[in-house]
Amino acid sequence: MEKTLYPPEEPVTKAIRVAFHTLGCKLNFSETATIARSVETENFQRVSFDSFAEVYVINTCSVTENADKRVKGLVKKVLQQNPEGFVVAIGCYAQLQPDAIAALEGVDLVLGASEKFKLNEYIQDLTKQPKGKVYSCEIESVDFYESSYSISDRTRAFLKVQDGCDYKCTYCTIPRARGISRSDTLENVIQNAHRIAEAGLKEIVLTGVNIGDYGKGEQGDKKHQHTFLELITALDSVKPINRIRISSIEPNLLSLNMISFVSESKRFVPHFHIPLQSGSDRILKSMKRRYLSPLYRERVQWIKTKMPDACIGADVIVGYPGETEEDFLETYHFLNDLAVSYLHVFTYSERPNTEAINLKGVVPSEVRIKRSKMLRGLSVKKRRAFYESQLGKAVEVLFEGENKKGYITGFSQNYVKVRAPWNPKWVNTIKKVTLDKIDEEGIVRFSEKN
Repeated sequence: MEKTLYPPEEPVTKAIRVAFHTLGCKLNFSETATIARSVETENFQRVSFDSFAEVYVINTCSVTENADKRVKGLVKKVLQQNPEGFVVAIGCYAQLQPDAIAALEGVDLVLGASEKFKLNEYIQDLTKQPKGKVYSCEIESVDFYESSYSISDRTRAFLKVQDGCDYKCTYCTIPRARGISRSDTLENVIQNAHRIAEAGLKEIVLTGVNIGDYGKGEQGDKKHQHTFLELITALDSVKPINRIRISSIEPNLLSLNMISFVSESKRFVPHFHIPLQSGSDRILKSMKRRYLSPLYRERVQWIKTKMPDACIGADVIVGYPGETEEDFLETYHFLNDLAVSYLHVFTYSERPNTEAINLKGVVPSEVRIKRSKMLRGLSVKKRRAFYESQLGKAVEVLFEGENKKGYITGFSQNYVKVRAPWNPKWVNTIKKVTLDKIDEEGIVRFSEKN
């Protein structure tokens, strides 16, 4: 049984301790970091989520059913640490299902999309109530932009440049959780990049809901003030930053010109993550995706033409309603024949108030599991093949700050994960190395290059 964590007998500070935990995507991490900075005042002190705190804040995700269930487990965990802890839920699930979260035993406060950045105001009174209070609004009212970036990691920062989505993919809840597509101003993005550099970080990861749509809503209207190409061109001139990585971008918004620019860039690295979702054009049409498989293939081929060593990741969904065995095999063979480096595989889960939940042809759960296992196996094979193609090559690795069982790990520009014996002097440094071999865990070892 887990022990309750009691506060020190003589607190070193009178400040209220606040702990944060983030579920989901890089965008959530960037927003958690920004919200945490807003409460770090003389009255509040940020502490680890595993420690005793007066306030626990959970930034929720609702991409899959599993993410929803994790909220309940986290609430139980923090109440074991402090039975009197004040629990706050924010984020996508908090916007979509606020009453359901408020009904969970131990939850005191639920803040929707319009209120989460005002956390500081809502935790002035920590009086616990029999049932959690909800402060939210209709998502149509969320048309403003909140700038965010994370600097908690010593080596990489997540920089939010865009929020919301105007797409209507049939399986997705994100537009109802985050609202319409809108962007940070170009000037503000550049300023935040400089702030990140001043904090000593070596790499920026650009993030958003649909970052290829950057520029829409930049000045509070629906017009595009700038394009994503203009954004990355401007960021490429931020000299203090060593690397910039694009987190995920829709294939129809990743233009050939963007790919060509990255191939010649001083700072943007040869790593792309491009959602596919299905290799079957019939399923893509049913999903209301804005491209078909030939366009996706063209983008991958162009990347490899311009940057042969580029790493390319893909998202794929299995078990979507109406997906036949033929559709799945079409997806499998499409990916198997394509020069992608790894897959993020999602098993379709029914989400309330989505169009897909009413579609016919429900795929049995055991079939979904089988298909997911097949694609995860393909991903292992793809990553191994990509790593093998990099052996013998000299790369630059940015090492991270965690001691993992006596090892330090880092990533090359093209996202090869590299491991070496722990050396604290290497933390947040870029080392030139030659990749030697792949170990039993599928991580690359190296010899240091002189």
